[in-house]
Amino acid sequence: MAEWVPRAEWIRTQPQALIASCVVMPDERDRVLLLRYGPGQPWSGRWWLPGGMLDHGEDPWTAARREMLEETGIALGPTPRLIGIDHRADVLGTGPVLDCFFHGGLFTDGTEVRLSDEHDRYALVPVAESTDLPLAAPLPTLRALHSAANAGTFACLREGAPG
Repeated sequence: MAEWVPRAEWIRTQPQALIASCVVMPDERDRVLLLRYGPGQPWSGRWWLPGGMLDHGEDPWTAARREMLEETGIALGPTPRLIGIDHRADVLGTGPVLDCFFHGGLFTDGTEVRLSDEHDRYALVPVAESTDLPLAAPLPTLRALHSAANAGTFACLREGAPG
């Protein structure tokens, strides 16, 4: 029989993970909005979805909306649609990260993108084809999330791969 441990002590023994939120925003031509990390950023020159880590006390949807607005100038609607989760064991030496992916609605012609200092370019990328762009995560990850966004399903990923 296990010995009883006070809750505060037990909590210190539990796994700790960072939580991030990203936004998948497709357009009518089956492309997805990607941002390129600028010089001096940990993923400089690589492309990925708008998003980032949660601030203290923030929930994943609030973080996704904040990150999208900060990184692109695009305001998301009030209703969240969670389309995927990815668990990565170690991200840039910070330890485990749980990524929450939300559908950001449709990127329409004429949508203005105002990049933050963190990024230096944006593009609408067709994910059904292979891409020469260096991505911050594997292309199959992006394809699984794009598929979930389009089909109204959910992608459960581990290290970027369905599993």
